Amino acid sequence: MHIHKQIEIIDLALYLEKEKILVLSDLHIGYEEYLNKEGVLIPRFQLEDMIKRINNILDRVDVSKIIINGDLKHEFGTISKQEWQDTVKILDLFNGKEVVLIKGNHDTILGPIAEKNNITIQDYFSVGEIYICHGHKIPNDEEFKKSKILIIGHEHPAVSFRERKDEKFKCFLKGKWKNKLLLVMPSLNLVTQGSDVTKEKLLSPFLQNHISEFEVFVVENKVYDFGRLKELI
Repeated sequence: MHIHKQIEIIDLALYLEKEKILVLSDLHIGYEEYLNKEGVLIPRFQLEDMIKRINNILDRVDVSKIIINGDLKHEFGTISKQEWQDTVKILDLFNGKEVVLIKGNHDTILGPIAEKNNITIQDYFSVGEIYICHGHKIPNDEEFKKSKILIIGHEHPAVSFRERKDEKFKCFLKGKWKNKLLLVMPSLNLVTQGSDVTKEKLLSPFLQNHISEFEVFVVENKVYDFGRLKELI
């Protein structure tokens, strides 16, 4: 399903058709190990499932460049053993393609991973009128000011429904930030569904104004257009 002209939702990713660029966001590799350290015992299934999910996405589109839009890994101040091993396995899926890592708020230590895999780390990526940044802070560079379409992550948007209040579903959001089109991506982390934007406090400074007019695109076995967020609240 197209969320905007020449921008297609492919599972939990966005595909920029004209540029053949695939955008992924918020993988949070190592999250299971972090939870285990906190005393939360869960099976470590995410890597295998994430590899299958990414491979299925790559099989569906012709990709020349991969943008990972922040929070590739979870731990703030270190690189855990699971993060190191699993990150290399994920990046190996993109062999032969250019990979750009956008720095997110969890990405305080990415240098060793980037150097080992010969990939670049940037604060943002800009192409044409599209500007891609993580979304935890509002940029002030000239490319941002000139852009017309913003793509962010960070928020991990999900929604619940009145009839199924205890369930959350990953979703994309489409709305406006000032005079720019704003597209908000769900997390590719498969351990959690994300933050329920119908009831939980929002994190991104791009979403601090009322977002009831934003459109909601839920991702399950396919993409479902649920219309305006205000209809779900």
